[in-house]
Amino acid sequence: MTDLNILGKQAKETAYQLSLMDTKVKNELLLHMADELEKNTDIILTENQKDLLQAKDNGITDTMLDRLRLTSDRIKEMAEGIRQVATLPDPIGEVEKMWKNEDGLMIGKQRVPLGVIGIIYESRPNVTTDAASLCFKTGNAVILRGGKEAFHSNKILVEVLQHALKQKNASPFAIQFVDDTSRETAQQLMKLNDYLDVLIPRGGANLIKTVLTTATVPVIETGTGNCHVYIDKDAQLKMATDIIVNAKCQRPSVCNAAETLLIHQDIAAEFLPVIEKALAEYEVELRADERAGAIFSRSIPATEIDWETEFNDYILAVKVVDSLEEAIQHINHYNTKHSESIVSDNYFATQQFLKQVDAAAVYANASTRFTDGFVFGFGAEIGISTQKLHARGPMGLAELTSTKYIVYGDGQYRK
Repeated sequence: MTDLNILGKQAKETAYQLSLMDTKVKNELLLHMADELEKNTDIILTENQKDLLQAKDNGITDTMLDRLRLTSDRIKEMAEGIRQVATLPDPIGEVEKMWKNEDGLMIGKQRVPLGVIGIIYESRPNVTTDAASLCFKTGNAVILRGGKEAFHSNKILVEVLQHALKQKNASPFAIQFVDDTSRETAQQLMKLNDYLDVLIPRGGANLIKTVLTTATVPVIETGTGNCHVYIDKDAQLKMATDIIVNAKCQRPSVCNAAETLLIHQDIAAEFLPVIEKALAEYEVELRADERAGAIFSRSIPATEIDWETEFNDYILAVKVVDSLEEAIQHINHYNTKHSESIVSDNYFATQQFLKQVDAAAVYANASTRFTDGFVFGFGAEIGISTQKLHARGPMGLAELTSTKYIVYGDGQYRK
């Protein structure tokens, strides 16, 4: 079993060094990591192939295999994500504001690293490089614990990043990997209070629930994505079709893919046959309520479980609603606070939707697939937080920092 206390001690010592590192040095190291990632594409793909073969033997679905699969282009995208992080402003040391109080003290609020961050995640190897680059830029040491299905991919990625740091005489302990995928080690990581300042889970509902109920380390919750698209009575049907097809079919295995389609009753008869035909090209299975099922030529009855399920597959739940208010009520009842979208040309309807829907990202006339740190201009993301404390939505550099107060005096003492 991996000795997490050793990893934790190494990370703690390195975090202090990172907190003092100059921004220029951090950026140069990040650029070197990106170069090394591309330089080692062949060996990374070889290790990824081991994971893919094992996953196929274990009966993993094609859509979930897509989350696991690396290609030359995806490795280039991962490297580009690291390079973009290097170009972003460094929040560490930034003084947000400064003021003078009645005692003549100058008080400032300054951004500082969180310290040591633990990340438990599943399936997607790109999380390894995203997390490593964001943590490094913000002066945080990171301990990564990926899932067994991506073990070889994650391990080689960390080895490449560590080697890049060693080449530039920087500590490889800034980025560490737990090479034991047992449940016991995961639970130990969740309780590594002596070394971890925060733990971030990234994966399915079961993983996140386990971390939330087991961890004694502070947790930033990243959520599953039961995302909805609502087609209002004033929607442009061509736009609505394009958005639905993209949100459901472009990459159905990811957390910002749409899982439920809601449609206003006034346009259901006209629109549902159109969207059924468009989705048939991707062989999407439609799980419909009674009214939608009566319009579709082929569907299966939706159950209560379907409204609350993140399918991660070519499956879409469909419901006809009487009003915008019913759509909002349905979304707020069943969603996971991730990403929601309305398609409508009615300004007042879109404003009501944006105001009343409770989610980390709410869209008007756009696909939910845009909820992504890279797309939002963060370079990468550590995850998409669905909670309301500290961070919400795609977590970039600022969300991996804390603050401290710096106070300047000239001899004051409190009477």
